[in-house]
Amino acid sequence: MCDIWKDNKNLKQLTEQDIKGLLSTFKKLGTRVVVMSGGEALLNANFFRFCEILKKEGIAVTLLSTGIALEKKTDQLLEWVNDIIVSLDGDETLHDNIRQLPGAFQKMHRGVQLIKHIDPTFRITARTVIHRLNYKRWIPIVNSAMEMGLDQISFLPADVSSNAFNRSTAWDNDRQQEVLVHEADLPALQSAVHELITYHKTAIEERFIAEPAEKLQKIYGYYAAFYGKNPFPYKKCNAPWVSTVVEADGTVRPCFFHDAIGNIRQQSLDAIINSASAIAFRKNLDMDKNDTCMKCVCYLNLPPRMEI
Repeated sequence: MCDIWKDNKNLKQLTEQDIKGLLSTFKKLGTRVVVMSGGEALLNANFFRFCEILKKEGIAVTLLSTGIALEKKTDQLLEWVNDIIVSLDGDETLHDNIRQLPGAFQKMHRGVQLIKHIDPTFRITARTVIHRLNYKRWIPIVNSAMEMGLDQISFLPADVSSNAFNRSTAWDNDRQQEVLVHEADLPALQSAVHELITYHKTAIEERFIAEPAEKLQKIYGYYAAFYGKNPFPYKKCNAPWVSTVVEADGTVRPCFFHDAIGNIRQQSLDAIINSASAIAFRKNLDMDKNDTCMKCVCYLNLPPRMEI
C-alpha cells in the first residue's frame, strides 16, 4: 500500500548534514519527538547516527518499522531509540502473505521478544492497517500482538485516495479496489468489528487496543463512505499545526497527506513552515470541508504542552 520503497533505486535518503541542519529549528520550536519512518528507516546506514544527534539534543526518537531487523539491531535500538511501532498485518500466515516475505512474522516476533527480554519496560506497539485482505481477521491479529508481548495495538483503514507515501498520482479505481473493502463485503466488515468489540472487551477497556469501541466502528464508517452509505467519519486533528513531515528527498509537508510546502535543501525548515504561504495554509484550512482531511485515515491530536 506504500510506494516509498519504489524509490530505493534512486537512493533518496536524508543525510547527517540534513539532520544537523534541522536542529536549529527543532530547538527554536521546542521539538520533543522525531518519528523515523520509511519504507524501512533501519535501511538507512546512518539511522543510528541520526538518533544520536537528536537524543543529544534531548529529542526523543520513535521508530516506525516492519520489525524484520529488530533482532539484528537490538543493542543499538535500546541505546538510541525511545520506542518502536511495528506494522502487523495479520497472524503469522496472513502477515507473511501480505508482506510477500516468508518468515517476516517470526523475525519480528524474535526481535520483539529479545528486546523485551533485555528491557521489559521498553515500549513496542503495533499498528495494523485494515483492508480487503485482513478485515475479517481482527481477533487473530490482536491475539498475535498479545502472544508476541507487544504493549498495545492500534488500527486504521487504508489510505487509497491521496498522493501520500510517494504516489506520483492518486490511485485509480482498479488500484483502489485491490485494497478497499468491497461494497458487498461491508456487512461482513461490520460484523467483524462487532465481534472484536465483544470478544476483546477487556483489551479495549485496558487500552491494549488503543481505540475505544466508537473509533473502531469508524473504520467501517470510513469504508462505507466510499460507497455513499454515510459521510466520512469525523476526525479531530491538529497535525498541520503541531508537526511537520520531512521526506527522504528533503520535501516538507504540513502532514503526510497535504501538498509539499518546500524543501530543506533549498530553505531552512524554519523558513519553510513560517513562510507566508504555509501560514496562510494553516490559517485557512477547514478540516470539515477539505477533501484531503475528510478522507484522511491517520490523524494526530496533541494537547497543548504535551509531556513525553
